[in-house]
Amino acid sequence: MSGFGEKVRTLQWLDRRVGVPLCFVLTLLRNVGDLFGGRDADGSGRSIVFLKLAEQGSTVLAYDALVRAVQRVGRENVYFLVFENNRFVVDVLGLLPDANVLTVRTASPWTMASSGLARLRQIRQLGIDACIDMEFFTRFSAAIAWLTGARQRVGFHTYFGEGPYRGDLMTHRVLYNPHLHTARLFTSLVMALDQSPTRFPTFPAIPPLEPAIAQVRISVAERAEAQQIVRAAGIREGQRVVLLNANASDLLPLRKWDGDNYVVLAQRLLHTFDDAVIAFTGASVEAPAINELAARVDSPRCVSLAGRTTLRQLLAIYELAGILVTNDSGPAHFASMTTIDVVALFGPETPALFSALGPRSHPVWLGLACSPCVNAFNNRQTACRDNQCMKQIAVEQVFDVVCRIYRERGVRPVACGDTS
Repeated sequence: MSGFGEKVRTLQWLDRRVGVPLCFVLTLLRNVGDLFGGRDADGSGRSIVFLKLAEQGSTVLAYDALVRAVQRVGRENVYFLVFENNRFVVDVLGLLPDANVLTVRTASPWTMASSGLARLRQIRQLGIDACIDMEFFTRFSAAIAWLTGARQRVGFHTYFGEGPYRGDLMTHRVLYNPHLHTARLFTSLVMALDQSPTRFPTFPAIPPLEPAIAQVRISVAERAEAQQIVRAAGIREGQRVVLLNANASDLLPLRKWDGDNYVVLAQRLLHTFDDAVIAFTGASVEAPAINELAARVDSPRCVSLAGRTTLRQLLAIYELAGILVTNDSGPAHFASMTTIDVVALFGPETPALFSALGPRSHPVWLGLACSPCVNAFNNRQTACRDNQCMKQIAVEQVFDVVCRIYRERGVRPVACGDTS
């Protein structure tokens, strides 16, 4: 298991073992306070802080919610609390001032605790009126929301045990709706501020059917830099780039499509499109495994860009490429902010809730009887050890989707569907 994977498991263990008693104690404190001062949830907030510590892809889906918050109180009065290594996505969205993005360092449990307390002191000193917890049912985010001192606190509540216990720390206790796309759910959390806290779980607002979609702005200099990177990798002018992301977050490794499938897919695409080049992508820690996959394709038109780009440079490369094939993970959402077509492979989770937004999103999902097995109610956990939902996605199925997109983009395949 990678160092990041171990860190994820540690955070999950702490959330369960420490978060539950912490939320219980804080709920008791809140109830005692209510006996003397009443539940201070009413009033129009003049400043808002969002809590979305982890999961970069989900942060992209929060774009519409952030837009509405900015329209409501002004960008100078909207803040975002996030783990330091996830700050990149908030910055790319381009909605908030740099100083309003508050980061928690995660190098070690002690570092995270001390950094988190420092951010809490900062939020309390700012006197922020409303806190919106966009984590689904984590206990620590609920505790943080209460500790911010915000008079209005919006977040998901379990009511009759539909999700993990996280106390009773929110003023606006939103019922999690598993039939709404995550982007619409996040927007509804902002809309909840317009409702009286006494009305919940009844929430008559209708979130937007088509939430606003983030679009990254790539400068001329960034585009030139991306072109230089792909040229250095051996990609010539006139070749059309198909990107393959064979990675998935350690948060849920069952989302991975087998690396052998990516190798076969790359070989079929290269045989079918004589002007195509395949480029595998990935972070530096993933580079050895990704380089091996690229080598197994055994073609001069297949390269690896793993570890050779920053995330910002990767966004510029998305703008240059035609198609990205990826597991359900952060890159699917990052790419949705560019002009590339995204083929995302789903298994343990469902595209109905987590697909990237926009017309260039092409989810592939089999819909097995056991899929999705991961959801907010089970705290993104699963007992599955055999991800047939990914194993049964055939190379032919993904290959056909890629061929169709090529036709729609005006690129004529040599012999789409025929590799003889």
